[in-house]
Amino acid sequence: MKFKVRFLIFFFLSISYGQTELKNAYFASGCFWCVESIYESLEGVNDVVSGYSGGWLKNPSYRQVLTGKTGHAESIKVSYNPNQISFSKLVEIFFASHDPTTLNKQGPDIGPHYRSIAFYETNEEKIIIEKEIKRLLDNKMYDLIVTEVKNFEIFYLAESYHQDYKIKNPNNPYIWNVSVPRIEKFKSNYSDFLKKD
Repeated sequence: MKFKVRFLIFFFLSISYGQTELKNAYFASGCFWCVESIYESLEGVNDVVSGYSGGWLKNPSYRQVLTGKTGHAESIKVSYNPNQISFSKLVEIFFASHDPTTLNKQGPDIGPHYRSIAFYETNEEKIIIEKEIKRLLDNKMYDLIVTEVKNFEIFYLAESYHQDYKIKNPNNPYIWNVSVPRIEKFKSNYSDFLKKD
């Protein structure tokens, strides 16, 4: 009897764990200080970290990426609960929270390391991204979208001082003049998806 009870407890715990298992998504849409804060505000997102992806140089540093010669873009890794927020919603938010029409540029930030990239790990994710691009173009939301749809390969974590930069440096002029307006504009349009804290 004790064995059966223990088995049932283990079984239900396993099911519960499976329902809340986190998945990852990767995006590049300009300075990661701002993008990190946008995704951290979403219900269903457990964690967001800043880093570099899309290039060829192994273990790049911030200074190397800034040269624009590593192939990497400032990127984020989003750990999310798919039962609370879907990959398709994350993709919709990606396109809604930056300008996907500017090549190698986002706001005042210029260079290939600031380019727009939606990464996919499965064919299903690729289809979701391509469908969202088609929807935006068909609905005349944009005349042109230059976002790269790129197979995800590897994500390099950025230096520790870049993580949670907006929280750690609230008085930074860039944060006040660039990040905060972008974040507030996003929040006003997607208030239903924000954490309730």
